[in-house]
Amino acid sequence: MKLLFAFLIFLVTHPHPQNNSEKITWSESYKLSWNDFRGKPIRSASFVATTNSGISFQYSYSIKNNKVSVDYSVSSFFEPNNSWYIPEKVNDHILKHEQLHFDISEVHARMLKKNLEGKQFSKRVQSEIEKIYREVEQKRRAMQTRFDAETDHSRNEKQELYWRKYIAQLLAEYEHWK
Repeated sequence: MKLLFAFLIFLVTHPHPQNNSEKITWSESYKLSWNDFRGKPIRSASFVATTNSGISFQYSYSIKNNKVSVDYSVSSFFEPNNSWYIPEKVNDHILKHEQLHFDISEVHARMLKKNLEGKQFSKRVQSEIEKIYREVEQKRRAMQTRFDAETDHSRNEKQELYWRKYIAQLLAEYEHWK
């Protein structure tokens, strides 16, 4: 028996729901531009841009002769139509801040891959995988919140520089799982 489960995990820095499935998958060679932010701005918001990114996670497993076999796919993505900015209020510094939100999603996608790699699952594979996911997701959400709080949504330049270095360090630390 083979079972398939799919999770689409969204990081919504500041929610603005819309239905659209277009996504940009995270890549080292691709950095976000303002052209990627296609959502309608919320001019009354206390911030001038928002990134909607997250982790796509799918897995399947089979149990044969009491042996559990698991296959999975993990990636991070950015949703252009659910991400927005106020053109007259943004600059390159803010764009780099928004890129870091996307990078944080990628760090956590790699963490999830690391936590799943080589794991020996019991017959309770579904609950075991979901527990691993929940732990990573909780850390991701906490990091996103802390990032915005400590940088004051990019306004604290000293903290912003610290976070740029820190996230680059984490991406390097989890390089094996990209």
